[in-house]
Amino acid sequence: MKYLYIAGTLLFTIYGQIILKWRIVQLGWTMIDGSLLDKIKCYLSLFFDPYILSGFVAAIVASVCWIMAMTKFEITTAYPFMSLSPAIVFILGTFFLNETFTWGKVIGLILIITGTITTVKF
Repeated sequence: MKYLYIAGTLLFTIYGQIILKWRIVQLGWTMIDGSLLDKIKCYLSLFFDPYILSGFVAAIVASVCWIMAMTKFEITTAYPFMSLSPAIVFILGTFFLNETFTWGKVIGLILIITGTITTVKF
C-alpha cells in the first residue's frame, strides 16, 4: 500500500507536466510583449483553462501523495523513485507529443533506471 503513495506522486506529477505541455502547444500560446495588464489577462485566461487547471490540481495532489509517502519511507528510499519521472515523460512525450526520440536519451534513461534500482536495493 505504501508504494501507492510514490506511484501517486509520479502519476500526478507526470500528468501535470504532460497536460500542461500538450495544452500550451495546442493553444499555440507564447509569452506576450504587451502591457502588464495584457500579460495578467493572458496568464489568467491560461490559468483558468480547464486542462491547465487540471495540471495545477494534479501538482497539488502529487504533493499530498508525497507527504503521505514521507510518513512511510525514509527520504533516501523514496526519492530515487522520483528519478523515474524523466523516463516516463520521455516515453509519453515521444508517443503523445511527438517529442524527439534519440538513442542518447534512451541510454540516459537506462542509466537512470539502473541508478534507481541500485539506490533502492543497496
